[in-house]
Amino acid sequence: MFLNGLPIYHLIHSGLVLLFMFNNKSILITGGTGSFGHQYVKTLLAHYQPKRLIVYSRDELKQYEMQQMFDAPCMRYFIGDVRDKDRLTQAMRDVDYVIHAAALKQVPAAEYNPMECIKTNIHGAENVIAAAIATNVEKVIALSTDKAAAPINLYGATKLASDKLFVAANNMVGQGRTRFSVVRYGNVVGSRGSVVPFFQKLVNEGAQSIPITHPDMTRFWITLQMGVDFVLSNFQRMHGGEIFVPKIPSVRIMDLATAYAPEIPTKEVGIRPGEKLHEVMCPSDDSYHTFEFADHYVIAPSIKFYQEDIRFDCNKQGEKGSLVEAGYEYHSGNNPHFLTVDEILTFDDSL
Repeated sequence: MFLNGLPIYHLIHSGLVLLFMFNNKSILITGGTGSFGHQYVKTLLAHYQPKRLIVYSRDELKQYEMQQMFDAPCMRYFIGDVRDKDRLTQAMRDVDYVIHAAALKQVPAAEYNPMECIKTNIHGAENVIAAAIATNVEKVIALSTDKAAAPINLYGATKLASDKLFVAANNMVGQGRTRFSVVRYGNVVGSRGSVVPFFQKLVNEGAQSIPITHPDMTRFWITLQMGVDFVLSNFQRMHGGEIFVPKIPSVRIMDLATAYAPEIPTKEVGIRPGEKLHEVMCPSDDSYHTFEFADHYVIAPSIKFYQEDIRFDCNKQGEKGSLVEAGYEYHSGNNPHFLTVDEILTFDDSL
């Protein structure tokens, strides 16, 4: 059943306020030509009437290609890099909401090009924060990754630093209105550079084997639409300073190989530089300020904000959570929800 084009379960989950929250608002997404940006723009145009919807990215070809798909009157395309604070500030004038999705995300590339990763993921985060405060943006949500929790690779370390910057930015605002939060989730089904397109490419090319890093490896699994919906919901939920973590299923890498290449044998090739056997989203060291809600977790800031005393066990929608047990860790290996091989094949954005 639908209301105003949105599923009823979405309204129950997100609250009726969300139905109108983005109408007549100016919204900017950094790195907007990526997989998330495409699904995000598609969703907003389908269900809301934004005043302006600004795609901010540095690749003119990707912007040109995206313009062929999304050319609504509210659309704006800004060429710019998050490393350029002045350009960001110009792009954010009169903007209400910002989603920061721009990042260098490939783990091996970050290991071999560390300074480039730092410039984009850390200095870029600083610039987004400074521009948002300077232009009096109302709310900013930064996209994070499970690799930022107890990181062992440079990409994860830079995203952890970025998360810390966005949390602490709520203290930098002073008496301003801007609030910052973070959304952290796992591997996105079918996104660029992910394992599913890679497996499918090997199958199409007639590969003799499917490379497996380790037979016991697990990963969190989320669709693009689930990620977009979770981000949009948290604009309504956020106080500012939280890290939102969705409850999502896990997959076993061997089950992925069986699902997408059932007739091809696997070959173990070893864990790549900077990879983990299991990914973490809520580390045990954060359990003392992690709250469990019905369908997500909230990692509250470890620092106290000087301007107000916030109860992070109750969000702005009135949903209530409870503190997890001391030492609790939410990782892809201990997740109570694993997808079966059949479920993997049907787990897509049609759900």
